[in-house]
Amino acid sequence: MRRLLILGGTAEARVLAEAAAVNLADRLEVITSWAGRTGRAPDVAGGVRVGGFGGASGLAEYLRAESINLVIDATHPFAETVSEHAHDACVTAGVARLQLIRPAWELPPSGKWLEVADMATAVNTVGNSASRAFLTTGKQTVSAFAGVENVWFLVRLIDPPSEPLSLENFEVTTGRPPYDLESEKALMIEHQIDTLVSKSSGGALPAKIVAAFDLGLSIVLVSPPPPPPGARASSVDEVMTWVQMQL
Repeated sequence: MRRLLILGGTAEARVLAEAAAVNLADRLEVITSWAGRTGRAPDVAGGVRVGGFGGASGLAEYLRAESINLVIDATHPFAETVSEHAHDACVTAGVARLQLIRPAWELPPSGKWLEVADMATAVNTVGNSASRAFLTTGKQTVSAFAGVENVWFLVRLIDPPSEPLSLENFEVTTGRPPYDLESEKALMIEHQIDTLVSKSSGGALPAKIVAAFDLGLSIVLVSPPPPPPGARASSVDEVMTWVQMQL
């Protein structure tokens, strides 16, 4: 019996774990690792571990100790550190690795959207052009906008913040994706949003982006970091094909 470790935290990781656990149950043991940054317990097929590994060296030791044969990096496109650690650990431990990379969004050229290289550029852009911004880039990026003056923020988080946010004028809304289009539109209209701030995460176009286009809002997108070297796939089906070739 071979052992597969999925580095998860995304919808794709959940779908992949289900597909592998059901279709390859006689040949493959599936374990999904979640960072555990939110309070929600992971609901995924197969085995689960929650928490960090202790960097690349800790992950390499885990791969050896648990006799892991294959690793699928299905983390969020912006989980740069985790992906780098996965690459280094698999090289060290001699374990085959595949990274699932979401296809980039195809956005209409006529829309009022701008993709910027990093969060610092997004901060400057919002500070210079927005009045009421919907910030959907995650709790770890909120502090980057602390110095932005004369902009009111609607901040969306998965869980309520455990400590006060470092923004001057803001309101927090909480929820878990996926969100529906009409609710996204209603939220933006209610709070008189003029600018949506989002990571350019790829994959299926989320309702918030469609809603912002429909309402004629400005959209500031932050480009994902470049992935580490190694084999890549762009869909769960491609990943499953690769896994079966390794068995």
